[in-house]
Amino acid sequence: MKLQFKQQGYQSDATQAVVDCFAGQTKGHRKEITERTELLVHEIFANKKFDLNDKELIKNVQALQKEQGLNTSKQLETLDGTPNFSIEMETGTGKTYVYTKTMFELNKKYGWSKFIIMVPSVAIREGVHKSLEITADHFQDLYGKKIRFSIYNTQNKSNIVNIEVLIMNYQAFNAKKKDKEIRGESARKIYQKLDALQSERPIDIISRARPILIIDEPQRFGKSESLFKEFNPLCVLRYSATHKKDKKYNEVYRLDAIDAYNQKLVKKIKVKGIEVHCIMVLSIFL
Repeated sequence: MKLQFKQQGYQSDATQAVVDCFAGQTKGHRKEITERTELLVHEIFANKKFDLNDKELIKNVQALQKEQGLNTSKQLETLDGTPNFSIEMETGTGKTYVYTKTMFELNKKYGWSKFIIMVPSVAIREGVHKSLEITADHFQDLYGKKIRFSIYNTQNKSNIVNIEVLIMNYQAFNAKKKDKEIRGESARKIYQKLDALQSERPIDIISRARPILIIDEPQRFGKSESLFKEFNPLCVLRYSATHKKDKKYNEVYRLDAIDAYNQKLVKKIKVKGIEVHCIMVLSIFL
């Protein structure tokens, strides 16, 4: 039996908010030659760089913020020079569905096709992988194509123009503990030259693709955020119900607990002090 997914208006709104951040960007992709021999030319497809400058990006962001009554960013907020955009969605309202739909829309509108979904744990990584599996036919019906997705391993190599997604838990690239001891083998290998990749480092191959990073629950990454720059991301999209106040970069969409309750997306909320907690969530796909 084929699963049916109902498109919710607020999910489309959250998707469109991200797409509108880049209004004015021209569609395309970029090819980069990585190796040339007498017989073969090895190349990878990469996300096209921004046509927009910081002033044009922040103008788009401010227009979205004013339209939704959000706090207005005074300037384009970045982390290590990379634009970050925050999307707040209450737990149970379909965050995974939204950022999956967003990848399709960004590809349709701007041609971007390289994404990395970063999550804070192996359990969430497996859940995201399962979500992409069960929604694959649904999104193919909507967009006429499927995402090529996989859980990160050191053999992944980007060389096609289709939508490609790597799913990673941050432990896979956070190679050192606080005491400077090396973590697991996979965390070490991403920074090592490997024979299977023609003596290239996996991190170098990934970074040349200029991926868009999608961070699921960024407040749980801690100091690992400092390693995002290793991926040379085009931009970072941050999805959470509980962003840290000092880490809410360029907020472009908000669906908090009260909004979710007013739209009957949750049955009941409990107020404790000034915090609002959802305690019972309706059955909503993803």
